[in-house]
Amino acid sequence: MKKSDASHDQPASELISKRIAELGGWRGETLGRMRKLIQQADPDVVEEWKWMGTPVWSHGGIICTGESYKDKVKLTFAKGASLPDPARLFNASLDGNVRRAIDIHEGEKVDEAAFKALVREAVELNGAGKPKAAKKTAKS
Repeated sequence: MKKSDASHDQPASELISKRIAELGGWRGETLGRMRKLIQQADPDVVEEWKWMGTPVWSHGGIICTGESYKDKVKLTFAKGASLPDPARLFNASLDGNVRRAIDIHEGEKVDEAAFKALVREAVELNGAGKPKAAKKTAKS
């Protein structure tokens, strides 16, 4: 099975930096800014390069992916439907049962504090999915 179309010698963080540089303009700036916010919200985040060139941020499971299109940068949260979103950042993929996405178009700003809170909630949700060993109780 092929892992990705990425070079086997380059770390994911380098490939993501290269993608941001290749995009340039507002899309590169936006993806770079959102990457920094993810890293600030979770200093232990793991950067991955999957699915033929998609930046992925994980911690105990996927937090979100970062994709770029001609007219937007899309951040898709793997378990977004289960996350509280009081600032209503999610504006795409709202009909699904699991994922939710944030589409950012040229000139749009994202509430940084709310975005970081969303990332932290996603990390917490990923951690909650890992059950701890249950204590066995003796039956009398």
